[in-house]
Amino acid sequence: MMVFHGIEELPPKFGPVVATIGNFDGVHQGHQWVIGEVIGRARELGAQSLAITFEPHPARVLRPETRLPLITPPRRKLELLEQSGIDAALVLRFDERLWTLSAREFARKVLRDAVGVVEVHEGENFRFGFNAEAGVDGLEQLGRELGFGVRVYAPRSLRGGLVSSSRIRSLIAAGEMNHARALLGRPFAVDSTPASGRGFGTRYTVPTINLAAYNELLPANGVYVTTLTVGGETFHAVTNVGNRPTFGEDSFTVESHLLNFHPIELKETTPLCLAFHLRLREERRWPTPEALRAQIGMDVARAQRFFGLCQANSVQIG
Repeated sequence: MMVFHGIEELPPKFGPVVATIGNFDGVHQGHQWVIGEVIGRARELGAQSLAITFEPHPARVLRPETRLPLITPPRRKLELLEQSGIDAALVLRFDERLWTLSAREFARKVLRDAVGVVEVHEGENFRFGFNAEAGVDGLEQLGRELGFGVRVYAPRSLRGGLVSSSRIRSLIAAGEMNHARALLGRPFAVDSTPASGRGFGTRYTVPTINLAAYNELLPANGVYVTTLTVGGETFHAVTNVGNRPTFGEDSFTVESHLLNFHPIELKETTPLCLAFHLRLREERRWPTPEALRAQIGMDVARAQRFFGLCQANSVQIG
């Protein structure tokens, strides 16, 4: 997939293009459906398929007090877009120069002149232009004037509600990992590195790994069945998200205990990917460390049953 950071990086005469525009946070089932239609239509027309997205997320610019946590930070979002099979992604910097463009200016300067769109595919709730002045009706009108077509999609529904980034964000924040997985089309995962200051050597022999500080979306505090990919190797794990209250600690951690551990090469720069599959329980303070250890034993047993059932039923958990 080609990635362009700004219209100035687009090659001359890049079009014709079939495009879709959005934040694509999560690259969820609804996004994937529209992107698939864009790819198919581009092939029919002999055009390039393009996802136009923004950095930072517009909500962080227009409503900075909300500090919206992202389901998929920018690098992960681009990886998922690439996996969709789309030809290219255009990342537009969402700054004052962009967000103050009128809908007409955006359609003319960006879509027609810079990108060379022949069709734009959008959900029916799409809005654009200064103060979100225009919706899909306005986009269709501008398309007729400027020479591109528009296809509009009704929202996708799944599990009793619309598939949306905001709904998925709420499910993850509540620890509803099965439900979130259904809407994402994959387990929710966090990309990070090991926490610093743990005295890593060339061989790591302790079956517990803490993630470095992570500033985007995490599940509700609690204990989860997870898989942790260390470099290129994936381990079954039980992960605690929270503050470890039994030991009187007030520092937030994401700590994974690897079930099928063996000594591994690990550095503070080693990439980690932690995928959440099932919430086992809430985090709580136990009366003694011995009580906590007994509970951890039960957590591990439940996790092992989960992985055993997945294997017996040939369920892909990654």
